Amino acid sequence: MRFTKMHGISNDYVYVDCFQEQVEDPAWTAMYVSPRRTGIGSDGLILIAPSEQADCRMMMYNADGTEGAMCGNGIRCVGKYAYDHGIAVKNPMTIETKSGIKELTFKVEGGKVKEATVDMGVPEQTSLLPEPICVGGKDYEFVGISVGNPHAVYFMEEIDSLDLEKMGPEFECHPRFPDRTNSEFVQVISRNRLKMRVWERGSGETWACGTGATACAAAAMLQGLADDQVTVSLKGGELKIFWDRTTGHIFMTGPAQEVFHGEIDIPARP
Repeated sequence: MRFTKMHGISNDYVYVDCFQEQVEDPAWTAMYVSPRRTGIGSDGLILIAPSEQADCRMMMYNADGTEGAMCGNGIRCVGKYAYDHGIAVKNPMTIETKSGIKELTFKVEGGKVKEATVDMGVPEQTSLLPEPICVGGKDYEFVGISVGNPHAVYFMEEIDSLDLEKMGPEFECHPRFPDRTNSEFVQVISRNRLKMRVWERGSGETWACGTGATACAAAAMLQGLADDQVTVSLKGGELKIFWDRTTGHIFMTGPAQEVFHGEIDIPARP
């Protein structure tokens, strides 16, 4: 199987061009390629495939093999790959995802995409504002936001010292979230800057999450903690989020980078 390694502010995936390749068992392939010591190393697998409704289609699988509906950093990389490799040299471009068709606009330099802005649609509030919850015997409050996939946003005074390896699974698998959820831990720096760590459903702590950054920005704006345009700082870099209150749509802007190409043999599922 030929693949391309790409990342959006260190949220890295293995990408397969399914205009050229065929992946018989994407869930198993994701589990095989994702380990960082025995595989290629990634937060999961993303397939770039033909679409009858858009310029191309994105299918994403977490490191544990579960299929995700949407990935903000991943879709910027899909757009870059499709543009740079001639699948769809369009600006703007439409990409089909499990959570609907998304439109991307690009900043292009030297014929290659350097940065992409994604129309993430209208964020949906899925909880009280905020909702109390008890996790691991401690009381917290979260704001539930869906931007194509579910997020629970927790505002805290400080996030650097959090032991997410220990805490994360308890938040992800809490009975309040029967289908599990992504968990964002957010520190408000100012009205136009947020700091965030994320525990992603099916992948653990990642260095960045585009949908998570969008969700935490929306939650902060809904609670009056932030203006309608903010920068979200994550372990891997920064994303800019803008909420257009006229249309209700929220937009995410950030870079996309291609790292290397390779080939790997995928054994049959044991």
